[in-house]
Amino acid sequence: MPTLLPFTRQLCSTFTHVREGETKLGQALYCYDGDTPLNTALADAKQQGVRFVILGIGEDIGPRANLGRGGAVDAFEATMSQWCNLQSNQFFDAKQCMVLGQVNTHDLQLPASATTQTLRAHVERLDERVIHIVSSIIAAGLEPIVIGGGHNNAYGLLMASKQVMKRPIAAVNLDPHADFRPREGRHSGNGFSYAAASGALGYYHVLGMHELKNSQQTLDQLSAFGGKWHTLQAIWVRQELSLKQAIDEIVTQLNDSGSPVAVELDMDAIMNMPSSASTAAGIPLLDALYYVNQIGLRTNACYLHLAEAAPSCHNAGSDAGRRETGQSISELIYAYMQGRIARQPIG
Repeated sequence: MPTLLPFTRQLCSTFTHVREGETKLGQALYCYDGDTPLNTALADAKQQGVRFVILGIGEDIGPRANLGRGGAVDAFEATMSQWCNLQSNQFFDAKQCMVLGQVNTHDLQLPASATTQTLRAHVERLDERVIHIVSSIIAAGLEPIVIGGGHNNAYGLLMASKQVMKRPIAAVNLDPHADFRPREGRHSGNGFSYAAASGALGYYHVLGMHELKNSQQTLDQLSAFGGKWHTLQAIWVRQELSLKQAIDEIVTQLNDSGSPVAVELDMDAIMNMPSSASTAAGIPLLDALYYVNQIGLRTNACYLHLAEAAPSCHNAGSDAGRRETGQSISELIYAYMQGRIARQPIG
């Protein structure tokens, strides 16, 4: 069974609504035919001027293995229905972007009756696929932008980055949860604690962490590792510092680490976003856009990960959820790409 479901030109055309006199992103971006060996296709894309590779992971076994709710399975398709219909113009040349496809998770999804132990075993199998595909992208000199699935996939992304770059990765995560739970079997709540134990995570900062949504055990483990945080309440409620001040501090610490930087964002952090653990006490989307743009611009970022969006969890139904998550993720992708383009490649 293939581990990658390619986003072919034919598939792309089904998402793209052509309009005379306009060039949509879907008409100009680079696609993967699925027949060419992956490493060859990525090398060819690099030669053609591609810089960013969008990869989807449609699964909710990670959140369910963390005793949470499902739904994080179709964020990639929701995003492509919006991304492909944005304009390719003087502000952004779509030829810099390749949409590779999705990690194949069809054989890993489990029914509602599945046990926690079985779900966690399947997350480990998913880890292997994520590491394999993302390692190929990074080894080709391209920057992954990964959409969908649970935050469990941060582990595979960090492991792949360390494997190719031969050094630990510094991560910043905009998230109400630190995802540094005990290593009790793989799930969406312990991707960073497993990465830290493996040596893939060298530095970790959580931005927007909710003071009452993390157990004391998690906070103690994070502190013992040397992790840092700015809480949601400190910035957006008590206003002890501004978001800009927090990001300035984070950028300094990330750059001082001397490591490649993983840019992580849990869609749970955004106010009322349809997600695995949506919240009314979240941050505005515009602040999330500022975060990904500034970290992309001011650090040696090596990938962007947008996790946990769950269109089916929207109060108004799946169609409304697909529109909201697709538009929001598309804006986040563009904000990050603009930051990276404005910064000259490092290394």
